[in-house]
Amino acid sequence: MSRLSAAVPPWLAHALHAQRGPVPWSAVVRGALAAGPLLLVAVLSGRTSVGVVAALGAMLAGINDRPGSRRAAVRRLGVPALAGAGGLLVGSYAGQHVGAVTLTLLLTVLGLLAGAVSAVGPVASGAGTQLLVAAAIGAGMPLPEPGWQRALFFVGGAGWLLVLRLALPTPGATAGDYRFDGERDAVGGVYDAVAALLEAVGGPDAPGRRVALTAALDHAQDALGGPRLRPYASSAAERRLHAQYAAALPLAEAATALAWAGEAVPARAVEGPRRLAVAVRTSTHTGPLPAPSRSAPALRALDDALLHAADTFDRGGDDTALHSRRRTATSLARTVLGSAGREYGLRVALCFGASVAVAQALHHARWYGSHSHWYWLPATAVFLVKPDLGPLASRVICRAAGTVLGAVLFAGFAALLPRPAGLVALVALCGALIPVATRHFAAQTAVVTVLVLSLVMVGGEPGASWSRIGETLLACAIVLLVGHLPALGQRGGGVRARLTHAAEAAHVYLAHVLDDGTTDDRAGRWTLRREAYRALAEARASIDLAAAELPALARHAEGTDEVAATLERLVDTTTACAVQLDDTGRLTPQHTERITALLDELAEGRERAGLVVKEGQALPVPLAG
Repeated sequence: MSRLSAAVPPWLAHALHAQRGPVPWSAVVRGALAAGPLLLVAVLSGRTSVGVVAALGAMLAGINDRPGSRRAAVRRLGVPALAGAGGLLVGSYAGQHVGAVTLTLLLTVLGLLAGAVSAVGPVASGAGTQLLVAAAIGAGMPLPEPGWQRALFFVGGAGWLLVLRLALPTPGATAGDYRFDGERDAVGGVYDAVAALLEAVGGPDAPGRRVALTAALDHAQDALGGPRLRPYASSAAERRLHAQYAAALPLAEAATALAWAGEAVPARAVEGPRRLAVAVRTSTHTGPLPAPSRSAPALRALDDALLHAADTFDRGGDDTALHSRRRTATSLARTVLGSAGREYGLRVALCFGASVAVAQALHHARWYGSHSHWYWLPATAVFLVKPDLGPLASRVICRAAGTVLGAVLFAGFAALLPRPAGLVALVALCGALIPVATRHFAAQTAVVTVLVLSLVMVGGEPGASWSRIGETLLACAIVLLVGHLPALGQRGGGVRARLTHAAEAAHVYLAHVLDDGTTDDRAGRWTLRREAYRALAEARASIDLAAAELPALARHAEGTDEVAATLERLVDTTTACAVQLDDTGRLTPQHTERITALLDELAEGRERAGLVVKEGQALPVPLAG
C-alpha cells in the first residue's frame, strides 16, 4: 500500500485504502439479529411498513455500532437514533402538508442546523447525519402510518439493536463481569501502548508509538466515560477499572518523557506494562513487576509509576477520576457558531437543499414514474458531504462504485430469491455485513444499497436498482460542485479551528507545568495533558483528511501540518519538563532551550499558516533553574 500511495495522488490513494483488523464477530451477530428479525416479525403480523421503518432505524444504528464499551454505546447509538426520529417526524409532516418550495426551504434550514451541530464531535456528526437522512425519508417515502408512529418505530428499531449491544456478551469475554469487557479491553490497550512506546524509545518508530498511545488513552477515556445515572462508578468492578486507568497516566507520562529523551530503555522496563495489560484483561493480580534502573528522572518516574500501578492492581485504588472536563454549554455554542460550524453548516445546507430541489423538480416532472422515491437523492448527498467518511473525491468515487455494485448485486438477488422470505433473509445478511463493510466506504455503500433496496421491495415498491444509480451519480455531481464553490467564510475552517484549539490546550498545559504554584497538582496536570493530546489528535486527523483532498481544496490547509508537528513536539517537551520538575524541581538548560526554540518555531508557523493568535495567548518562556 505504501508503494501505491507514492504512485497515485493522495485523493485516489485514500479511495483505495481500507481499514484492517479482526472481524468484529459480536457486532456481526448483533447486525444479523437486528433489522432482519424486526422485518420478519412485521411481515408475519401484516404490518410490513412498520417493519421497514424499524429496520431502517436498526440499519442506521448498525452503522454507528463500533468497538467500545456498552456505556459509550448508549450515547453513540442512542443520540443519533433520537435525532433520526426527530428528522423522520419533521419530514413526514412536512412532506404531507407543505408544497415543494416550502419543503425545500425547510430541509435546507434543517441542513444548516445539522451541519453546524456536527462540528461538535463524532456523536453530534452521527446525529446530524441521521436527522437529515430520516427527514428526507420521512418526506419522500410513502408509508401509511402517521409521522409520530414512524418516529416511534424508528426509535424502536434502533433501540432493539442497543438492547442487543447491552445484553449480549462479547464472544471470548470470560474474565470478570462481561458488562465491562469493552472497558477492560480499552484499559488493557493503554498498558500495551505504553509498553510499545517504551520498546520503540530511541528508534524511528517512537513518534508513531506515541501517537498510538494517545489514541489508546482517548479510546479508554471514552469507553469509561459514557452516560450514567450516577455521577460516579457505582460497582466495585467499574471502580477498579477506573483506578487502573488512572494508574496508567503516570506510566504514559514517564514513557513520553523517555521517548523525548531518545535514549533506549532496558528490555525489562517493557515487561512491567505488558504484565499489567494482561492483568487488566484477565482480572488477575500482576505478581512481581521487573523494576527499571533509576539512573535518570524519567526512569525514576517510570519505576514509581510501576510501583503505584502494582499497588492499585493488588489493593485497589481510590483514584477513579477520568481526568477529563465536561464541555460547557458556552464552549459547545462557540464550536457550533465558530468557523468550523459555519463552514460545514453552509456546505451541508447547500448540498442538501440543492439535492432536495433537484429531486422535487424531477419528482413533479414525473421522471420517477408513478412511484415516489425521490428521497434517495438528498439522502445520498448527506453521506457524500460528510467529511468523517474521507476526502470529498474519495467519498464520491466510493459512493458511485458502491452504489453500482450494490444495485447490480440486488438485481441478481431479486431475480433469484423468493419474496418476501428471500428478501427478509437478505436484509438480515446485510445487517450482519455492515460492521465489516464499514472499513471501506464503497463496501459500506454496496451493503447498504442492497439492504435499502430489499426494504423498498418488501414494502411494496417495484425494484429501483437502475434509477438509484442515476440518482447517486447526480448527487455526486451536486456535492462535487458545491464542495468546490468559494466559501462564504474562510476555507479550511474546520482544520484551523481544531488547530487553534490544540494550540490553546498546549498553552494551558505548558503554563500549568511551568507555574511553581501548580506543579504539585498532578491530577490537574494529567487532565490538561489529556486535553492537549486529544486536541492534537483531532487536529492531526483533520489535517491528514484535508491533505488527501483534491488540490483545489487541499491548498487551503497548507502549512497546518508543520504547525501540528511543532505543537506535538512542544507538548512532548512539556511532558518531559513535568517529569523533570517532579524529580529535581528544576529544569535543565536542555529543556528550557528546547521550549524556547519550539515557541519561536510555533509563532512563525502559525503566521505562515494564517492562524490567528488571540490577544493574551502568548506562551510563557521558561527560565533555567
